Amino acid sequence: MTDKRPHILIIDDEENLRHMLSAMLSRQGYQADTAENGAQGLQCLREKVYDFILCDIRMPEMDGKGFLARALDENVPSPVIMMSAYGSIDTAVECMKMGAYDFISKPFKKDEIVMVLKKAEERERLKSENSRLRVEVAGRDEFFGIISRNQVMQEIFGQIRKVADLKTTVLILGESGTGKELVARAIHVSGARAGKPFVAVNCGAIPENLLESELFGHVRGAFTDASTGKAGLFEQADNGTLLLDEIGEMPLSLQVKLLRVLQEEEIRRVGASQSKKVNVRVISATSRDLQADVRSGRFREDLFFRLNVFGIMLPPLRERPEDIPYLARCFAGKYAAKNETAPVRCSPEAMRLLLSYGWPGNIRELENVIERGMILSDGVAITPDCLPPALREPAGGVVAAPVGENLSIKQAENAIERDLIRKALLKTGGNRTQAAKILEISHRSLLYKLKEFGIE
Repeated sequence: MTDKRPHILIIDDEENLRHMLSAMLSRQGYQADTAENGAQGLQCLREKVYDFILCDIRMPEMDGKGFLARALDENVPSPVIMMSAYGSIDTAVECMKMGAYDFISKPFKKDEIVMVLKKAEERERLKSENSRLRVEVAGRDEFFGIISRNQVMQEIFGQIRKVADLKTTVLILGESGTGKELVARAIHVSGARAGKPFVAVNCGAIPENLLESELFGHVRGAFTDASTGKAGLFEQADNGTLLLDEIGEMPLSLQVKLLRVLQEEEIRRVGASQSKKVNVRVISATSRDLQADVRSGRFREDLFFRLNVFGIMLPPLRERPEDIPYLARCFAGKYAAKNETAPVRCSPEAMRLLLSYGWPGNIRELENVIERGMILSDGVAITPDCLPPALREPAGGVVAAPVGENLSIKQAENAIERDLIRKALLKTGGNRTQAAKILEISHRSLLYKLKEFGIE
């Protein structure tokens, strides 16, 4: 029969202390092995896996700090608790900065050791639970960090696979907060350039007079304060990918220079007389209507066609209602892991509010709402009171779904979707195109849902 007691390694050069700790922890329900210095402790780690490690700081041959450094280098996952005598507290704090879980000062009481170990056990339990939750939430619906079970998004995953290995320029369109940079990163890491630089720049966040130097670099003396030469983002992204986020904000004076770089595959630093070849895959993203900007003369038509060789249009979150519960659970798991707390679920009432909201800020707004809700929650569930006023009183009222004794979020959200679709079809006399517009989803998404819910 397997012994399921937590297994602890005690490393200390004092034999009496090793014996005392071993006996005490055995009575508290732990298995204990001992080592008299750091080198012997490392040998134990190569032979067994331990749940926790208690390690003295001052020892001959290899002290606690040296042991910790080697254990971290070898990716030992066990939390290390340092034991420090008076006068070595500063070293213990250094060990904490290196990656030790905690430290306890000698002489210590039995209750102090047990309390620290129980706290470490709880942290490891929460880490394991959060990790399990992230795997459960993602599963087959995760694609390089993007989580979705929406049919349109699944098709976009297929488009990413097809274009990932090519050097083709990609233009990602979508409202703010829909995950355009995530898609760009997915293209990069799933293709032949994975492992090479991925450089992102927000074209709207850099002053116009600095943007050219930021993109293409400059030579020494090119302008005031240019005391040294500097490589631009194109050079930094050489052999990799450059994401030009908010490309629609790029001034016209730079658009013509960007077009030349894309055509010639070479850049010239500000103030330089020679050009330099670069091998960069360019991905652009914007929340603007670039075609409207082309018509108004705000964006160059030739650059638009050069960037839009392969276009990807991301649907807003309001067209992906089936993703809201999954994303909410994912964000809850993320912030639970970050704050080392237990995962918090959304109550059925709160989930109905999330599903009925329009999400103008899209996924970014949902993430902020979940983080806020976890802070205000009782540690078990996010309730309507934990949500912002805009969600508690959405325009047009909340669509209610009968819950009764059934607390299944999945069944509640399906009931809401079915009810909304039926009402939209009734209002439009069965016109699916018009119903999709009322529901604010794509026609393709509506057809998928009609099939899923068996609605004629």
